[in-house]
Amino acid sequence: MAGGGLQIAARSVAELRGVPYVHVSYCPTVLPSPHHAPPPLSLPGQKPAPEPTDNRALWDEDARRLNATFGAALNSHRAAAGLDPVADVRSHIVTGLPWLAADPTLGPWPGPDDPDGRTVFRTGAWLVPDDRPLAPELEAFLAAGEPPVFFGFGSMRATPDLGRVMTRAARALGRRAVVSRGWAGLSPVDDAPDCLALGEVNQQALFRRVAAVVHHGGAGTTTTAALAGAPQVVVPQMYDQHYWAGRVHGLGIGTAHPPVPPTTDSLTDALRRTLHPDTTARARSVAAAVRTDGTLVAARRLLAMAE
Repeated sequence: MAGGGLQIAARSVAELRGVPYVHVSYCPTVLPSPHHAPPPLSLPGQKPAPEPTDNRALWDEDARRLNATFGAALNSHRAAAGLDPVADVRSHIVTGLPWLAADPTLGPWPGPDDPDGRTVFRTGAWLVPDDRPLAPELEAFLAAGEPPVFFGFGSMRATPDLGRVMTRAARALGRRAVVSRGWAGLSPVDDAPDCLALGEVNQQALFRRVAAVVHHGGAGTTTTAALAGAPQVVVPQMYDQHYWAGRVHGLGIGTAHPPVPPTTDSLTDALRRTLHPDTTARARSVAAAVRTDGTLVAARRLLAMAE
């Protein structure tokens, strides 16, 4: 299993080492299907492509793009290693039986298996229990008032003023804020006691104690917030994040912010809708349906393959 450019070479390495290979996706739309289009290849800050009208044609174009971009280099390295050439890069990577490691409520497979013969093995989301305690400073902050709003963009970059926008949006609604620095280096606009900046944290523990989670729409953050019953504001930037934003909105467990840098007004409006009692109640209801056995299902499958 690998991400980014590493996934192009992963199966070839497995062949050379003589070990089993499995392709795993954390998002349904990354796997080819006539029921959805490929994820938009937009960069942070860009709007995703318009809703597709011919998914099969878009997947065909996706396959041609992968072949044109990686085909020659992949086959050159495979030839040097004594491996047979690959005719279709995407089919080589995805295989005829990819795994989908997404919760069936949050990220369901959209329909019957593909007519071209590909099936999908659905494990459920991979959630490893986290028993790390929260830092004393964070515990003291949580105990000092009403549940705060969590803001974090994970590994995503952000506009220079995003920390200021987040802080002002929380204050506009009379809320305290916990700001995760992340790769974006986010921080509150000042040192006032209603805001706390933090680094690495046990999100499973923290999200059960916040009023809402504002984030970029990564699969892990979306699932962790949903499991905690925390309503969400998703500000998608690229790739599968647009899908997760749509799912959060469609399930009624939060709000999908437009895929553009948020302003104080736009984020305040999205957060206001997310903090509505109906949305909060719906988030708690859906939390009961989120499965936590995905890693167990995957482990059992791997052990069966090794027998």
